[in-house]
Amino acid sequence: MELRDAVLFLTAAVVAVPIFKRAGLGAVLGYLAAGVAVGPSGFGLIHEVESTLHFAELGVVFLMFLVGLELQPSRLWKLRAQVFQFGGLQVGVTTLVLAPIAWLIGLSPAAAIVVGVALALSSTAFGLQILGERHELPAPHGQAAFGILLFQDIAASPLLAVLPLLGAAATTTESSGSAWLPVLIAVGTLAGLVVANRIVLRPLFRVVMASHVRELSAALALLIVLSTAGVVEHVGLSAALGAFLAGVLLADSPYRHELEADIDPFKGLLLGLFFVAVGMSADLSLIAAHPLAVTGLVLGMVAIKIGVLYGLGRLFFKLQPRAALTLGVALSQGGEFAFVISTVAISNGVFGSEVAGMLVIVVTLSMVTTPLLFLLGDRLARPAADDRPFDAVDEENPVIIAGVGRFGQIVARILSTARVRFTAFEVDPAHIDFLRKFGSKVFYGDAARVDLLHAARAAHARVIAVAVDDPAAALQIVRTVRHHFPTIKILARARNRQAVHALRAAGADWIVRETFGSSLELAQRTLEELDHPNARELVETFRAWDERILGEQYALRDDEKAMIAAARKWNEELERLFEGDAQQP
Repeated sequence: MELRDAVLFLTAAVVAVPIFKRAGLGAVLGYLAAGVAVGPSGFGLIHEVESTLHFAELGVVFLMFLVGLELQPSRLWKLRAQVFQFGGLQVGVTTLVLAPIAWLIGLSPAAAIVVGVALALSSTAFGLQILGERHELPAPHGQAAFGILLFQDIAASPLLAVLPLLGAAATTTESSGSAWLPVLIAVGTLAGLVVANRIVLRPLFRVVMASHVRELSAALALLIVLSTAGVVEHVGLSAALGAFLAGVLLADSPYRHELEADIDPFKGLLLGLFFVAVGMSADLSLIAAHPLAVTGLVLGMVAIKIGVLYGLGRLFFKLQPRAALTLGVALSQGGEFAFVISTVAISNGVFGSEVAGMLVIVVTLSMVTTPLLFLLGDRLARPAADDRPFDAVDEENPVIIAGVGRFGQIVARILSTARVRFTAFEVDPAHIDFLRKFGSKVFYGDAARVDLLHAARAAHARVIAVAVDDPAAALQIVRTVRHHFPTIKILARARNRQAVHALRAAGADWIVRETFGSSLELAQRTLEELDHPNARELVETFRAWDERILGEQYALRDDEKAMIAAARKWNEELERLFEGDAQQP
């Protein structure tokens, strides 16, 4: 991709996406329109469609990695029925409906089967992106959509392997041993990734994170995603599947939120580029030459897929009617994998370029219908409230703890004992490793980063406890949280009186001095050892006086002369209070 092309992509997206968003049509449709405008069928500014699409598929790879980060292996195991049983049913039933129709239109049996399978697959990028924008991924129909899409990614490679057997090029037969060899290599590669995650990745993370160089952290995140996807793709599996597996393996690591924050900007940009590339691939001349045929094929395919998915949602997922319909609409489009199938099918003589061109335009236009159908559905009816959220994001907790050193550990242990869910962040890998040995769930990350707070769903939290050791870091966290999440209660730890004033000015709601309480306890114990008759009363008097004076000092914090003058008055007042307590029996 040349620099000129990159400028054109960005310009088209910046112009088109806000217009479509303002019109209520969604960002995805804006990207598609931008692609059509700059592509061969539009103004013809860019002609390298295939190379652009191949590069832009990295957006799908990053998307699947982030999805994997949300799914711990235990939760993925719970979704196995949705992935294999229901995903297989969706692909199988849809193919059985579409393939005969393609055969009746005039395709050969082999070509009809390939077209049926290609159209049965949906777009991972479209389905997950739209459901994510609508905040419906955690819902039952969102989880059903995810399971079906994951099965499609898993099934992609076997489908490609079958194509040569259906085409005229498949004139020789392979031995049973060589036929099993790619499968064994693929399985061995996946097992190797699991082992490498434990032996290599986690120690490497500790070393990199201990350097506290943010750019190095982002580079490591990109290295993991791209290298994993590349290795898996090299052995014949889907690159998106490899990235998803990497995400799942790291879902229970303390660096999960840091990874999510580092990868998300790349995912958003490249996923937008992917949609632009899809729009570029649309051959509008086919629409002009066969308008009725193209319209009928697009609408017929979308209607059939919605019907099949609605039935599966009602019968097997036990979804409510509106949720089942949402599932159908979310996966009603054709998928980007159809572009790959059409290329391989042509090279193996399954069908010609005319059929491939029609397949691509039908799939592309079906992607356009998805946001339009959602828009129409939203206009016709309000979203139903009959679906309870699926407990898929366990980090949307009421409390966030920033810092779990010697101070924050006590807060975390008490909350755990009280069964209060929290998300804890720490920047010291040594603290993280120590706490996780005892079952504590702590994530690596600087809570002053806005993207990290968004990844931890801070907008839904009620309290953030700022317990970091560094006063400057605590102050930055309070400022960031107060500015970006104004409704959350901020409880902060302060090292001294000056830190109290700074944190209060930054927006902290409640502040505790880290040594104040323990100092009072030590003072009271000392007086008691000396048999002082009013030990507790003296300490409580000092506590109340000091808290009140602290508030008065805050009002004078910027006036040093007034502070010095007031100090004499405060000291005299304290002496009088103590004299009064000492005179009590």
